[in-house]
Amino acid sequence: MASQIERVAAELRRRILKGELLAGQRVLEVEWAQELAVSRTPLRLALAELEKQGLVERLGSRGYHVRVITMDDVAEAIDLRGVLEGVAARLVAEGGPSNDDLETLSACVEEGRLLLEAADANDGVLDSAAWASMNARFHATLVGAANNKTLRSTLDHVNKSPLADAGALGIHGSQPVLELSYLKRAQSDHEDVLLAIREREGARAENLMREHARRSRDNKRRLTQSSDTLLVHEASVPLVFRKAAR
Repeated sequence: MASQIERVAAELRRRILKGELLAGQRVLEVEWAQELAVSRTPLRLALAELEKQGLVERLGSRGYHVRVITMDDVAEAIDLRGVLEGVAARLVAEGGPSNDDLETLSACVEEGRLLLEAADANDGVLDSAAWASMNARFHATLVGAANNKTLRSTLDHVNKSPLADAGALGIHGSQPVLELSYLKRAQSDHEDVLLAIREREGARAENLMREHARRSRDNKRRLTQSSDTLLVHEASVPLVFRKAAR
């Protein structure tokens, strides 16, 4: 039963994030139990799990509907991620990273530099999926290197919020010059954080990560305001988020 619930929850989450289930749309138990070839019991339990993740809301006795995700919701989650990742950066800098972690962080910084150089040479067209994957790896390595189970668990919960995870890159291609400038600043942030960690500057590393998250929050807000849809590359999966009606 547990594996079935996990499978159903993962599939519904995927469809919500891809826009196949739209904000405000009811999730009809009979329909989706048939669609996913499960009984209504694991479906209900999966929906309860998605409610904890903030993706659906209960409609009393009428089941669930897909939650309307606003930029304020996203901003709150990103701000909290920045606080947690800031603590992680400080712990890593003060304790000293392992050679493997330092090598991975350095490789991510180098990959980011090469991706941006390739974009400049290709009229500003960036391999956004590769950047998102690299970015997620940089942040995950930093958190893992802190070796703090409570911090990691809390951050895992925060990252379940749409667009909050470091691997969620909010772009829609309508402003390529602006979008590329955001990523160039993000690359500079990564370089500065890595330098602070190398030099064991814990307070500086923490502040840099907080500022890094704040810029991500503000950039995503600007990009969502400029389009009715926001194309997101989370890891290597393209997603579409629709803005809620005002």
